[in-house]
Amino acid sequence: MSDKERNLRLTTASGKPYYEHEDSQTAGPRGPILLQDFILHEKLAHFNRERIPERVVHAKGSGAYGAFTVTHDITKYTRAKVFSEIGKETRVFLRFSTVGGEKGSADSERDPRGFALKFYTEDGNWDLVGNNTPVFFIKDPKKFPDFIHTQKRDPYTNTKSATMVWDFWSLNPESLHQVVILMSDRGTPVSYRHMHGFGSHTFAFINNENERHYVKFHFKTLQGIKNFTDEEATRMKGIDPDQAQRDLVEAIDKGDFPRWAVKVQIMTEEEAANYKWNPFDVTKVWSQKDFPLIDVGVLELNENPDNYFAHVEQSAFAPTHVVDGITFSPDRMLQGRILGYPDAQRYRIGANYEQIPVNRCPFAVNNYQRDGAMRVDGNGGSKPNYFPNSFDTIYTDETYKEPAENLGQNVVADWYDRNGVGENDHYTQPGDLYRLMSVEEKQNTINNIVGAMKGISGPKKDEIINRQLCHFFRADIGLGMGVAQGLGVDIVQHAGFLQPN
Repeated sequence: MSDKERNLRLTTASGKPYYEHEDSQTAGPRGPILLQDFILHEKLAHFNRERIPERVVHAKGSGAYGAFTVTHDITKYTRAKVFSEIGKETRVFLRFSTVGGEKGSADSERDPRGFALKFYTEDGNWDLVGNNTPVFFIKDPKKFPDFIHTQKRDPYTNTKSATMVWDFWSLNPESLHQVVILMSDRGTPVSYRHMHGFGSHTFAFINNENERHYVKFHFKTLQGIKNFTDEEATRMKGIDPDQAQRDLVEAIDKGDFPRWAVKVQIMTEEEAANYKWNPFDVTKVWSQKDFPLIDVGVLELNENPDNYFAHVEQSAFAPTHVVDGITFSPDRMLQGRILGYPDAQRYRIGANYEQIPVNRCPFAVNNYQRDGAMRVDGNGGSKPNYFPNSFDTIYTDETYKEPAENLGQNVVADWYDRNGVGENDHYTQPGDLYRLMSVEEKQNTINNIVGAMKGISGPKKDEIINRQLCHFFRADIGLGMGVAQGLGVDIVQHAGFLQPN
C-alpha cells in the first residue's frame, strides 16, 4: 500500500481504519444492534456534541480573511507596529453579524450589524470589536443584560416583543440616537459589503513619546452604501434568509473583493477635557467638523474560510486584545466589554480558545497559562509554570510599558457642571441626525418607527407609546408629529410633548 493510499483510509478519530461506516453491527440480519459497535457510539456521541453554545449576541455571522494596508502615516499618534510604515500589510479576519437574532434568523432583519476585526500583528492579535453604527443604545454596562433581554424572547410567550423593546427604550432616552439610526433605512443594509464599520468606542493611541491621543475608528465602504427599504427587507426574509452570507462568499469567490477605507478621528487629552460632549459616551459621536477624518489605509477581504465552523463559528473577539500603541479609554461600555467578552468566549469555546487556529497569534506567544480543557499545544512541556523563576529566559520588556493616565479628577464632568450642559442631553444629536436626512429618508424612518411601535400591546401600551413619543418630540418636532400621526395619537391631548426641553 502506498503512503497516499494509507493516508486516505477511513479511520476513527484515534486513527483506527474501519470499513462498516453505514451499517450497524447486529445479532443476525434482523437482530438488535450490539453494544460493542463502538463506531456507532462514536458517530452518535460526536454528533450530539457538534454544536457549541450559541453566542448570546451576534449569534449569526459571516466572515472572511483579508489584509489591511497602510496608506498614510499616523506614527505621530501611535507606535502600534500595525501602522509603522506606509505600504505595510497585516493579515486580518473580519466577522460580520446581526446582533439580536439567533443563528437561524434572517440576515435582513432590522438590527445593528456587528463589524469585528482581528489583526494578526507581530505584537499580538488586536481585536477591534465594533458595529456598523458609530453609537450604541446604552452607555453603562450594568444595563447590558437587561437591554439584550428585551431584544430576545418574552419569557411568557417565547416570541419577540415590541412591548419589551419600546418599554426599555422609552425608559432609557440615551438609546434615542441609536434608535433613530436603527429605524432609518440604515437599519436594513443590503449586504455586509455595502455598509460602513465603526470601532464605536473611544480608544487611545500611545506614541513613541508616550503621549496619549484619543481615537475613534471608521471603515468607509468603497462599494457604496446600499440599504433595503422595510418592505424589501421583509420580502428578502422569505426569499433568502441567508442572503448576506451568500453575497459575501460569492463576491469573494469571483474575485470581487470588498474594500473599506480606514480612517480615524483624533482628540487630544486637553480637547477631551473641554469638548462639549462627553468623548467617552458611546451614545454620542464626535463631530467630523470638530475632528475631521484622517486617512490611514485600506482594508480588503480576499479569502473565504474553507470551513465555516472552524473559522467563523470558532472565531473569538474581545476588546481586551489590544496591542502596544493602542489602549483603552474611560468609555464605560468599553470597560464593561473588557470583562464580558473574553468571559463569554471562555464559556462558549473554553479557556484555551486562543489556541484555535483562527484565534491563534501567528507570532511568538510566551506565558505561564497551563492546563484546561482542549489544551493542544504541548502545555508548556517541562518548562516552569510560574514567574519569576530561575530556569527560563522569558522576560518583561520595559519598552512596552504604558504611560500613566491621570484620573485624579473627572475633568469632563467638571466642564459640564461649569457650563450647565449636563450629561443627559440625549436629544440634540439624534435630532441633528434626523434633520440631516432627505425628505424620503425622514418619511421612511417615521414609517419604520410606526410599524415597529404598532406591535406594542398590553395594559401599559399607551404609557409606553406616550413616553417614547416624548423623546421623539424632544429630538425633533417633525419627527414626533410624524410618529404620533402614524400611530393615531391625538396631539392636542398630549400638548406636553411640545413644551421646551
